[in-house]
Amino acid sequence: MKNEIILRVLSSLILLPSVFFILFWGSYYLLFFLILAFIISVYEWNNLCKNYLIKLIGIFFLFFSFLSIYLLRMKTNSELNVDFLFLVLIICICTDTGGFIFGKLLKGPKLTKISPNKTYSGVIGSFLLPLLVLILLINFLKKENEMLLIFQTQYGFLLFILFISLISQSGDLLISVFKRSTKKKDTGKIIPGHGGILDRIDGMIFAFPFSYIIYEFFLK
Repeated sequence: MKNEIILRVLSSLILLPSVFFILFWGSYYLLFFLILAFIISVYEWNNLCKNYLIKLIGIFFLFFSFLSIYLLRMKTNSELNVDFLFLVLIICICTDTGGFIFGKLLKGPKLTKISPNKTYSGVIGSFLLPLLVLILLINFLKKENEMLLIFQTQYGFLLFILFISLISQSGDLLISVFKRSTKKKDTGKIIPGHGGILDRIDGMIFAFPFSYIIYEFFLK
């Protein structure tokens, strides 16, 4: 367990700065990165899901998910759009991290048999950490006014964080259902300590499409 945690930390220290740089830089770097991640995700999904119809639906959903990231970043080059994209990414990362830390430290009752490692304390941590980190970060960077331009009120901003965190956790559980049905611990082995691409982005592939829909139809 200790070695796994060390691998997770080391992988994250390499992976996260690279992803943030690519998303910030945009252009062909982003397009190449998304296409590569999409191909690997489809490969892992193909190995994970046995039902042909569900497999096909999943591939279309993955395509829309990665497309939503590209559209959020490249539709306009405004700083506000970049901020919104990073906002969603930070929510997902903090949701995953909060669940892992709180779950390991506080333990407690298990949430569901679908994912034996999930606990109620982890769920609480998954909601609390993104709220805490983003409130501190936005105030530190003095961007509360810009974000309020999108969400109109502080309550709208907080509700968005909680909703995307919920979607991210739900996506994590859904991928766990398929892993459990095929008796697989991970969807792949490409990321040391994390498993496959889908293991790392299982919440994000659901969070970004929902975020894109909210942004396009409710926040613009």
